[in-house]
Amino acid sequence: MRARLASAKRVVVKIGSSSLTGGPDFSINPRNIDRIVDAVHARIARGSDVIIVSSGSIAAGLAPLGLSTRPADLATKQAAASVGQVHLAQEWGRSFARYDTTVGQVLLTASDTGQRDRARNAQRTLNRLQQLGVVPIVNENDTVATTEMRFGDNDRLAALVAHLISADALVLLSDVDGLYDRNPADPGARFIPEIRDDHDLDGVVAGDSGVVGTGGMASKVSAARLAACGGVPVLLASAADISGALSDAHV
Repeated sequence: MRARLASAKRVVVKIGSSSLTGGPDFSINPRNIDRIVDAVHARIARGSDVIIVSSGSIAAGLAPLGLSTRPADLATKQAAASVGQVHLAQEWGRSFARYDTTVGQVLLTASDTGQRDRARNAQRTLNRLQQLGVVPIVNENDTVATTEMRFGDNDRLAALVAHLISADALVLLSDVDGLYDRNPADPGARFIPEIRDDHDLDGVVAGDSGVVGTGGMASKVSAARLAACGGVPVLLASAADISGALSDAHV
């Protein structure tokens, strides 16, 4: 399975908010972006097509708006996303420009994948961007998505994008190095190196989101199940280990 992940031609890479931000104001950390882009460029240089599903638009909008915590109400979340999407896109563009690579922003809502004509249009756009040598940066369109429309988190969005483009692999990156049977901060936590069916998840207690994100390990397990149902293998890894994750899938 790891060999299959390592040789995958079409790869979706999802990065969580906590892996993109830093400091007390949760602003986007350029060094984190650069490290991710270095690894993605290396994978592209090996002949793979990579689509990035990037969290972080709401987190990126907190500091410019003078907010110290993630807002609870929908209107302020959407305002933060509106500001943050600009900053986030600029950082991705700046970093990929070091390799003379252009990025394109693709904002999706749940209805874009739930309706055949809109899903087909999104698929065509993503395919054409890659044909033109552009790296698509996908995010949920938080500025217009409502509670009823939301994917729930970008892990699920990444799994749906993997289905949409018939990806060969999905890599879910966060601040945790993989799946444990409980909170990895617990000294007795057991690392689970591979999941082949639901029986391997017996006794696993997956947690919810962190300070700036909406995912958590529970959403990653759910997204991995969704992707696996479509035959897409999934690797859970830490963003700090992205070089290994995108080279030989051994982290």
